[in-house]
Amino acid sequence: MKLLDSKVNGLRAALASTVIALACAVPAYAADQDLGVYPPWSHGANNPVVNKGMDFTVPEVDNLPDFHGNPINPKLAIFVGGNYFFAMAPLVAEFEKQNPEFKGKIYYETIPPGLVAKQIQMGGTITVGNMTWTVQADVYAAGMKKVESMVKDGYAKPPVVTYATNTLTIMVPKGNPANIKSLNDLGKPGVRLVMPNPEFEGVGRQIKASLDKAGGPELVKAVYETKVKNGETLLTHIHHRQSPLFLMQGKADAGVTWQSEAIFEEKVGNPLSHVVIPDEQNATGIYAAAVVKGAHHPKAAKKWIDFLNSPAGLAIFEQYGFKAYKDKAED
Repeated sequence: MKLLDSKVNGLRAALASTVIALACAVPAYAADQDLGVYPPWSHGANNPVVNKGMDFTVPEVDNLPDFHGNPINPKLAIFVGGNYFFAMAPLVAEFEKQNPEFKGKIYYETIPPGLVAKQIQMGGTITVGNMTWTVQADVYAAGMKKVESMVKDGYAKPPVVTYATNTLTIMVPKGNPANIKSLNDLGKPGVRLVMPNPEFEGVGRQIKASLDKAGGPELVKAVYETKVKNGETLLTHIHHRQSPLFLMQGKADAGVTWQSEAIFEEKVGNPLSHVVIPDEQNATGIYAAAVVKGAHHPKAAKKWIDFLNSPAGLAIFEQYGFKAYKDKAED
């Protein structure tokens, strides 16, 4: 009996030690684990805050990859369409280098442009999970037409400043197992797609135009209607995160994205590649920015917008395949 009691007590002690060890390891696990294919892929590099405090990031469970910095009393708040989220970290770092008074005082969001606009229209308040916060945007940056509409509707102020352009590509898993060669292949039965939802993803308009150039209205219908109904097209809520994720998870064979996104994914070593879309079938996105009406820091906003058009800012964009707006006319 004593021997049994001794074994039970030993087992209890071992179990208690294991529980304590696991509990103590949670912050280290959250901060240090390899994030693998899960967003944000930046391993914290996109957080401009100087004092980050305790880091608790658990992929797929507790993860806010498109919100960066401290929302409490920033000196500059930038709301930008998410398709160049990867360029924001080096842009912010260079801007802070040139303007050290902003070091650690920049907050920015990189959710889809339509959703960013909706947040601005709702007074800057947003809820993610169980957390709600409010930030007054200083800058709204997105596709030129979206920025122009925000100015027209009174949520941003002229001028609308253009600075860079981008073109489309077909993102595929590394090795291209479905042997996708062109936009027309996307309409074939059995080819699984992940595509931006045109309802709030500005790129949806350019993608439909590009599909129409390649295969006419029939191809547009196949990709965005027939395949949506039969489940072969997955529509995204956060295109720049979900498209690469679904491809890496094997949920899709291909998806149309901005070429800059494919270049970024390949740069960081994710198992993705891309298929070039010919110029005659491609579409061009023009990026622009404006100061938000009611901005708390309008001078800082203008300084940021000027920086986007500076040689230093444009050089960062060019690393990911963007071109300065002056170098490429609108389609």
